[in-house]
Amino acid sequence: MNLHHLRYFVTLAHLEHYTKAAKQLSITQPSLSHAIASLEDELNVRLFEKDGRNVVLTRWGKIFLQEVEEILAHLDSSVENLKMTGSGNGTIEIGCIRILGASYVPSLMQAFIKANPDKNISYRLHGVGGLSAEIIEGLKNRQYDVAFCSKYKDDPLIDYIKIASQDLVLAVPCDHPLAAYDTIRLQDTLSYQHIFFDPRSGLRDIIDSLFSKAGGIPGHSMEIEEDMVIAGLVSKGFGIAVIPEMHILSEMKLKTLRIIEPVPERHFYMASLKDTYFAPLVVSFKEFAKTFQYKSRYIF
Repeated sequence: MNLHHLRYFVTLAHLEHYTKAAKQLSITQPSLSHAIASLEDELNVRLFEKDGRNVVLTRWGKIFLQEVEEILAHLDSSVENLKMTGSGNGTIEIGCIRILGASYVPSLMQAFIKANPDKNISYRLHGVGGLSAEIIEGLKNRQYDVAFCSKYKDDPLIDYIKIASQDLVLAVPCDHPLAAYDTIRLQDTLSYQHIFFDPRSGLRDIIDSLFSKAGGIPGHSMEIEEDMVIAGLVSKGFGIAVIPEMHILSEMKLKTLRIIEPVPERHFYMASLKDTYFAPLVVSFKEFAKTFQYKSRYIF
């Protein structure tokens, strides 16, 4: 079925006159007549019938017109969206973990819009609240263009670019024996009950590595996904934990100790698929993110 013939059909249906429709379409009347006849032959249904010097739609023509207009409108919208994407406009699909979705990623998004006032930019956020492993899986499934998360294992398919860092601290209940100190060596915490991150968390490998350097993995009663939940459990005396330094910790009933050995640091990354085509807008966004300076001390 010829796309031009469908557009000819819509024009004739609205003008109800071959000569007027041919003039508006900038084609000859015989060409228009041939196009409509070809369409009717292909469908094996009469779309028009004569009404004096004009033509009007048959009942089947009216049904066909409604469906064709919807299809053409959707097609034109899709074409326009692709043209916008090709010219550096459009929507960026972003996956991110909650801690980066609270402030860092929104700040980056806002800064990119301000840096490109001539562009029509929109965003869709995915996976906020999920673990880094889940975010990376979504990236592999092409649910979004880029992801902001911890590094969840080295992967030959994923390109990781470090975009931010966050200090780790030891959180202890206020009445805990270690609360008398301001700094701590992790080897001095091995005899105490810990609360650990879930194995799927991007932090788990980092913390396991720190304890391995400190002499061993301590006993732990729980494995939790969310850092805020871990902090809450610490404040209620369920154990101690190595967690990210966050502003909100100062408002909770716990004490944080600076870890001096081994010195810990958590890195965050912008992740994207290797050897993949990206729309011009996404390419610009990725380059902007590489040099973006986040002004707050705290990621969250």
